[in-house]
Amino acid sequence: MTYDDIDMPDWLIWAIVAVGLAVGEIFTPGLFFLGPVALAAVAAGVAAALGGGAVLQLIFFIAGSLASLAFLRPLARAHLHLPAVLRTGTAALVGTRATVLQRVDASSGLVRIGGEQWTARPYMEGEVFDEGTQVEVAEIKGATALIYK
Repeated sequence: MTYDDIDMPDWLIWAIVAVGLAVGEIFTPGLFFLGPVALAAVAAGVAAALGGGAVLQLIFFIAGSLASLAFLRPLARAHLHLPAVLRTGTAALVGTRATVLQRVDASSGLVRIGGEQWTARPYMEGEVFDEGTQVEVAEIKGATALIYK
């Protein structure tokens, strides 16, 4: 039995391509490139199931890919970069003001962020912040706020 002996319907080939692309999307988080193309493969599969020829299927796939990438990808990427107002958890603390409660240097320090006390370290190496200094949170690493002036 050779490859030429296998007679697979076109819609099934497109379904396999769509599933493969969807699985690829799962393993490449944050890019949101393969998912929209998988939707285009589904559209081409529908065209094949309705009796469309190879050229029509290819047109559906190309047009669907371009359209879904042009419209869905920007929407998905916008949701990955939420504005500060919509952030939750420690991500919501980035950019907020803090007050130094105990001197902050490379080895120790304590700040108050929104009523809570956090261990802190300077964001930039070599910086030192004395008690009472107003700073901003650059990043949260674990339970430590990395701060800058």
